Amino acid sequence: MLKLDLSNAPRWLDLAPGVRVRLLPLTTALMVTTRNDPTIEALPEGATNEDRALVFAKALARRAMLEWEGVGDEDGETLDISPEGIDALLDIWPIFEAFQEGYVAKALILEQEKNVSALSLTGTSAGATGTAKPAKARARSARQD
Repeated sequence: MLKLDLSNAPRWLDLAPGVRVRLLPLTTALMVTTRNDPTIEALPEGATNEDRALVFAKALARRAMLEWEGVGDEDGETLDISPEGIDALLDIWPIFEAFQEGYVAKALILEQEKNVSALSLTGTSAGATGTAKPAKARARSARQD
């Protein structure tokens, strides 16, 4: 069963010990506007999937992050949230992974949950069980007249 959360209230996501961000809900509107972000459209045609994923995650985070806690400069002074700061935050690998898993992956999990078909690993019947009994002997060849 799909459980709808009708609240569009922002939520906090812990990215690392002492570091958390408050994010808008991941809605269709947010995903569509992110797809049209100029940084994504500026990617060269031959950009790798990894490059595209990073640019998309940063564009999404710039739209979704409203505030953060536990983020400071080199001197330990608290930084105000900014687009440049969000990009720098996501350049830290564990932070990027936590953002992807805790925020973006929820949409992908929902995509998987709607698939209720039988397994189909190597063909249309790979996950199905057989119902016919095996033949007792080989069939004879047909008569030729």
